[in-house]
Amino acid sequence: METLEWMKGKLPEFLKDLEAFVRRESPSGDQRALEEAAAFLEEAFGPLKGRLSRKNTPLGPVLLLKREGRGEPVLVLCHYDTVHPKGSFPEAFRLERDRAVGPGVYDMKGGILALLYALRHAEATGRELPALEVLFTPDEEVGSKESRPLIEAAAKKARAALVLEPPTAEGDLKVARKGVGLYRLKAMGKAAHQGVEPEKGVNAILELAHQIVRVVGLQDPARGTTLGPNVLRGGTVSNVVAEEAWVEIDLRAWTLEEARRVEEGLKSLSPVLPGARLELSGRLNRPPMEPTPESLALFEKARAIGETLGLSLRPGRVGGGSDGNFTAALGVPTLDGLGLYGGDAHQRTEYVVVSEIPRRAALLAELLYAL
Repeated sequence: METLEWMKGKLPEFLKDLEAFVRRESPSGDQRALEEAAAFLEEAFGPLKGRLSRKNTPLGPVLLLKREGRGEPVLVLCHYDTVHPKGSFPEAFRLERDRAVGPGVYDMKGGILALLYALRHAEATGRELPALEVLFTPDEEVGSKESRPLIEAAAKKARAALVLEPPTAEGDLKVARKGVGLYRLKAMGKAAHQGVEPEKGVNAILELAHQIVRVVGLQDPARGTTLGPNVLRGGTVSNVVAEEAWVEIDLRAWTLEEARRVEEGLKSLSPVLPGARLELSGRLNRPPMEPTPESLALFEKARAIGETLGLSLRPGRVGGGSDGNFTAALGVPTLDGLGLYGGDAHQRTEYVVVSEIPRRAALLAELLYAL
């Protein structure tokens, strides 16, 4: 395929751009670092056809590239923030045999560079593209608080959404993601001297221990619904009956129905100890990305293109969320995992496979042409 051969020829240039982007480390919340990464994106995408605009938010710049083309727009979602604090890696970018290693190289700066080269290919060859709206966001790794309204507004005008997160560990695209709920359950009791008159106290930690067992009881492993009471705090000093305690709960569910069932269960929890009180806060942060006939048809289009490139793609399901959860919940056909193949996301060994870069970039380009 001509597109694949073109991408192979551009691989040395791609790696130079990838190194420049990854070396601009951009951890979530680091305004100066995010500004530098956004400046790279403006330098890279600015010369292309279309209009690139910026919206500054408290969590960093959001960039929007609008490009005219056929039909209603296709929305492309990218985030350029990473989970890695600056200096986490011994070297910000390095090549190790067939691997490019660095913070965010896999999740998901490599996917953004694949888009850059797909658009460059279109301009170099005159191939026709659909109308595009590309969002580059700075806060996906911390919940997309600022970006979510912008994503949802763009999604309401789009006929499809493509997400440039990396594929699964097996190299498959993603048609389903679990919804993510983040909750805090707080228990309030009464302080008392542990040695002199403990009977006058109400131990919030003990109350919370009872509640954690109930929380875990809301799980349904057969349906893939899990609850993780993974952060716990409480009390002040050992000789005072704990007056307050709280636990943070991570909910994952494949369907909105399951997420709502669990949330109702959390809201219905009642105290066990006389005098204790409970307070629940939090919400479903990302709705489940549930596959639809339309999103599966989008996958089938990508699968057929993949076959011509030597890829055997399957419809993948993963427990983590992405910004594709938001678009799918609005009924927009959504396909995720169109970034670069690699591994070790969120680890200090995060990498992409260099020899697979041209194939994945060609897949993205050809899918855009087909929409």
